[in-house]
Amino acid sequence: MCAGRVDLSFVLRAFLRGVDGVFIGGCRLGECNYVTHGNYHALSMVLLCRRLMEHIGLNPERLRIEFMSGAEGILFAEVVADFNKRIAELGPLGRPEGLERKELAARLEHLARLVPYLKLANREKLAARLSRAEEWEALFTLDEIDRLLSEVVSFYIDPEKCQACMTCLRRCPVEAIDGGKNKIHVIDQDKCIKCGTCYEVCPARFSAVTKISGGPLPPPLPEEARTIVRKGKPATEAPTGEKQAGD
Repeated sequence: MCAGRVDLSFVLRAFLRGVDGVFIGGCRLGECNYVTHGNYHALSMVLLCRRLMEHIGLNPERLRIEFMSGAEGILFAEVVADFNKRIAELGPLGRPEGLERKELAARLEHLARLVPYLKLANREKLAARLSRAEEWEALFTLDEIDRLLSEVVSFYIDPEKCQACMTCLRRCPVEAIDGGKNKIHVIDQDKCIKCGTCYEVCPARFSAVTKISGGPLPPPLPEEARTIVRKGKPATEAPTGEKQAGD
């Protein structure tokens, strides 16, 4: 019902399925039917996505957004026909860009996994309400996106510090942490959305969660090495000369 409902992941999913171009139509800016003004959000999302496409080698013209009234049927038909013509000129997805299907799929899948991270890192810009076309080009720059993707933050639980308190496990919003009682916790990097919740909630006395930016993660701990053996308290001996129960 609203252009603001079109998520970045939807666009990437369309390209992953082999769609040659994606067109998004929305109400005119400033004329949203909802208080959310979702068409501004859609515009910012498209500007971000076009830069991401440039980053992985796709022609950003494969993604287009236009604003018009629901009563402007003729304009809609003209715009869509023009977009179809442009996509036909560009050709099948990835071919004119010199990208093999497997390589392109790998790049798109990588971006798709980073969608939550990209939203968090750009939440202020994604909320921007740009009304002039000259502002659009400057919202996201290719250098900025290149730097952002080269410095992707990851989180790692140090097995030497983890005490299996299960605080991070319970608070993870996507259940990306595997662990349990007396079991060193491990973050599933394929599920992790890099929100930093585990880093924030890990008790300060343990400080087991580490933030790693742009570097490789240590190898995961083998399953057989994840059990925490607690040291038992020594048995308390009765004082000398004191009778034991039953004497």
